[in-house]
Amino acid sequence: EMPASVPEADSRHRASAAFSLSFLSLVFSITAFSSSYWCEGTRKVAKPFCKGDSKGDLCIRFNSPDGNNSQAVQYIWETGDDKFVEKKFHAGIWYSCEEMINEEGEKCRSFISLTPASDRGVLWLSIVAELLYVVLLLTGNILMSVEICYYSSVIDGLKINAFSAVVTVLAGLLGMVAHMMYTTVFQMTVNLGPEDWRPHTWDYGWSYGLAFTSFACCMAAAVTTINKYTKTILEFKHRRKKLERSFRIQYKFPDH
Repeated sequence: EMPASVPEADSRHRASAAFSLSFLSLVFSITAFSSSYWCEGTRKVAKPFCKGDSKGDLCIRFNSPDGNNSQAVQYIWETGDDKFVEKKFHAGIWYSCEEMINEEGEKCRSFISLTPASDRGVLWLSIVAELLYVVLLLTGNILMSVEICYYSSVIDGLKINAFSAVVTVLAGLLGMVAHMMYTTVFQMTVNLGPEDWRPHTWDYGWSYGLAFTSFACCMAAAVTTINKYTKTILEFKHRRKKLERSFRIQYKFPDH
């Protein structure tokens, strides 16, 4: 009985590992999809004129006591470093937000409205692919949990196992395509987007890293599921051969 129970325990461990990886992938993908930190950077914008008594480095002191002095005004407009300020911004699939000058909080705009008209179709394809990625991951999770908790026979378990492997692999491929399409759209928006949005410097943010971590977990879950399926099939074949061998021996040397 001991040799039969060991593979079963090993199979349970593999199923649990695949489910855990798939669940992590689902959580990461939903978090990344709903956040706006896929890309982060700075925008170089002209400082506004100081209003009233406001002072500081974030506005041009045009209304200073010597404001009528033409040399002072000329100096302000000729020195580029004094004229510009860098604002932090972050963008995701849904929104692009940037910090306000001289005010608390952020100003957000729809990223879809910023995208050049020629690339909007690709962005919508990316959004649809991301949604399908999440749906397929959720389906894979449900199938894996059913396999762990409720399947009645090994054959039923194998069928569910095979289906969850196919769903998870499809999810991974869709996720990869969606992430790459968004990257392409963002780079095109940087080059061709509105003048009042284009970043001065930018890099990928934590959401982008999380999206690719989700993809890695998804593929690891798929590999673990396929590995479990293959190992179960091989064990079946091995047991069948042993059974056939024992029948042959019994046939050659029947009990008297």
